[in-house]
Amino acid sequence: MTFQERLAHLKQRIEGDMPQEYLDIMHGATAELAASGIEEKVLKVGGVMPAFSLPDENGQTVDSSGLTAKGPLVITFYRGLWCPYCNADLANLKHIAPTVQEAGGTMVAISPELPEYSREIISKQRLPFSILSDAGNEIAAKFGLRFSLPEDLKALYRDTFNIDLEEFSGDPSWTLPMPARFLVDSAGIIRYAESSADYTQRPDPDDLIGVLKT
Repeated sequence: MTFQERLAHLKQRIEGDMPQEYLDIMHGATAELAASGIEEKVLKVGGVMPAFSLPDENGQTVDSSGLTAKGPLVITFYRGLWCPYCNADLANLKHIAPTVQEAGGTMVAISPELPEYSREIISKQRLPFSILSDAGNEIAAKFGLRFSLPEDLKALYRDTFNIDLEEFSGDPSWTLPMPARFLVDSAGIIRYAESSADYTQRPDPDDLIGVLKT
């Protein structure tokens, strides 16, 4: 089964028996986000990566300058432990991590979640890369990815799905990053960029790997 087939199967399993009123809220929020024009504001190829200094899953500070000094850097913005699509994406990235390393690259994920939740998913999936904690999605905002959940979706997550983003992030803002992936060269220039307002859609990494190898 290909990665895209696994994603389609995951979406069917999650949404197949879900009440239509829930689907209307979820799909409506995605359509509203796409219509907001946020995708056009995301940093593009040729742009400069915003510098960052963030704690990893063990509380150790990681600087972007130290990462790019090693060579090309692959950054994935990750919504959180509670998001099955994000976890499927991380699991898929685990399989390409050796290819990234062989090409001289480093891979990290950036999430608004507290380090304890990052440790949990890293341990569960045996991920060979770190997840950095971006409090308040401040770095995500610099990449053009941060957005606020609409009130109806916020209520659905919290009251029906028992997903409290304030608990996971330690932040009351109820903001998230759009899922996104960037390849940055050693000079901090973005060489590959992709993002989507639809969190159920994740690209295969073939294009990114092709750019990395050049």
